[in-house]
Amino acid sequence: MDMRISGRRVRTTVFAPRLAALLRDHRGKDLFRLDDDTVGVAGAELSDRILGARAATEFERPTFKPLHGRSIPRADALKSMQAIGRDVRATLKKPIPIEVDLSGPWPHVGHVYLRDLILGNDPRRLRFLMDRVLELTPKLTWTVIATGAMFRLRLQPEASAIAASVAHAAGYHERRYAMGLYRRTAAPVCFTISTLVANALWLGAPFDDDWSNRNILYEALRLLPPSWNMLRNASPEYPALDARIRAKDDVLVLPLLSHRDPALWDDPDEFRPERWNSLNPDQHPGYLPFGHKSERCWGQHMVMPLAEMFLAVLREKGLAVSPQQTTAQVPLAGLLGVAEVRVEPLRA
Repeated sequence: MDMRISGRRVRTTVFAPRLAALLRDHRGKDLFRLDDDTVGVAGAELSDRILGARAATEFERPTFKPLHGRSIPRADALKSMQAIGRDVRATLKKPIPIEVDLSGPWPHVGHVYLRDLILGNDPRRLRFLMDRVLELTPKLTWTVIATGAMFRLRLQPEASAIAASVAHAAGYHERRYAMGLYRRTAAPVCFTISTLVANALWLGAPFDDDWSNRNILYEALRLLPPSWNMLRNASPEYPALDARIRAKDDVLVLPLLSHRDPALWDDPDEFRPERWNSLNPDQHPGYLPFGHKSERCWGQHMVMPLAEMFLAVLREKGLAVSPQQTTAQVPLAGLLGVAEVRVEPLRA
């Protein structure tokens, strides 16, 4: 798919076949059948009613699903988010050194730098849990956690608040659980921010001077929403909302499609940050980058300020996408984003 900035063809984004098929075959539809027991929903009004009908179950929450068969109580999830929130607020008070080199392949460069910025004083075995290689298989992640939990942690005074929860865990099983929560809580923050900034760079850099960093990010979230789908398992509330949904049907709500619906957006395939000068991201129909208003992603208020900070530094340094890169791949993954963006200084 060609990505456009204010009407100019600039770069081509190649979506994974399944994503490309959804965009090609179902954009503009409110509901459609994906298979015998799954329907896709992309209409703004129906999406709102589906997501508001009931709270997500523990198996539907992307970050706090059961951890190796053990449920994560809401109190544990909230405690972990509060801890990483304190770490993020501390990070926002640290200026990024002007000499830091942020060129290279994004989102990898941004992820590594952000990991070290927030969690750089944590023990190595915790920081390794942030490595993107662990995304390959859940089994690999759990093996690393199980091995790392065998010995108690000793923390430096400057260690993160989220690391303290691991250090305070008593015994192997509690330490293993705490390390799993560390990974589940901290990794999505770093992954999401670095991917969001990489997406913004790919979609629009070099940016117009009158585009605000926040509007650039809102527009990147529209075209490449972090969660391209939200699963709701079969539930009696849904057939009551729409007769086309059967009792056994799972429902896949698709921001990937509602964010590009021609009925909701002018020039839906164009990267136009200025559209957000007059739009409210919390109220615009079909715009769900951080989930439904009934249960927004808890990490939203961490992601946006850090992403704005990164974007400001990149713009100040004059970094943009290499002119030699004209194509980028968007793989089929839980976190939607370009696989690699080559970032380098703009030539004078």
